[in-house]
Amino acid sequence: MREWNGSVAFITGGGQGIGLGIARALSKRGVRLALADIDADALKRAGEELSHVTETQTVPLDVRDRDAFAAAADSVESALGPVDLLFNNAGIAPSAPVSQWTYEKWDVALGVNLNGVINGLQTFLPRMIERGTGGYVVNTGSGAGLIPNRSVLYTTAKFAVVGLSESLRLELSEHGIDVSVLCPGPVNTEILSNTGSVEASLSVLRGTEASRNSVSYLKNGTSIDDVGEMVIAGMQARAMWIHTDDFVRDVLRTRVEALFDSFPTPAGAENA
Repeated sequence: MREWNGSVAFITGGGQGIGLGIARALSKRGVRLALADIDADALKRAGEELSHVTETQTVPLDVRDRDAFAAAADSVESALGPVDLLFNNAGIAPSAPVSQWTYEKWDVALGVNLNGVINGLQTFLPRMIERGTGGYVVNTGSGAGLIPNRSVLYTTAKFAVVGLSESLRLELSEHGIDVSVLCPGPVNTEILSNTGSVEASLSVLRGTEASRNSVSYLKNGTSIDDVGEMVIAGMQARAMWIHTDDFVRDVLRTRVEALFDSFPTPAGAENA
């Protein structure tokens, strides 16, 4: 595999959660870091921590803002050098029953979880391709991007991120740019409270038993530092999918088998 020491990584959602775990893992390997996050306080703490390990720049960023994305890219590449490791990681966990959907809620849910990924790709890929020196893209999807569940706003975006990543890997292979999609299970982050900070009406934290179960589910999940190391291992293996556990395995197998069973029997096969 390529030597990453001295490379530059741009990480959205890099001030906290999985993004911070990835940043910590990269910093140990001599990667220079550009951390982008909408949370200024988290971004400051992460920058102070990681600047003691490697060269680090922080940039406030709402991944829905394309102009801000381009400005952040210019600033980072001017200070640190060309970005060749891109982590489209920023995300929220929107929750709303179908009876409460609005266009505005869809815009927020897809704006962060899907368009945020697209904006990162559209900002950095032309630069990577023009340089012709290769690179690596890791998009953060979810186990919910592999199996359906009742969180429709979340699942829709994450299925799209998985499909985008699988197709992008084929497209970018001729440019020497690898692509992986991270499909985490439960991870011990503050994504539920952070979602409410972006859009209160999409927060699952409503004081119900279901919301308490969601909080407990994540608190007992994989640590962000372990996820960071799993991402590095997946990149070293050039894995298409990077998982943090096997919680979707059985449901995914059932889904795939059902898909195969749904195909019509080829003509004449029943008499073979």
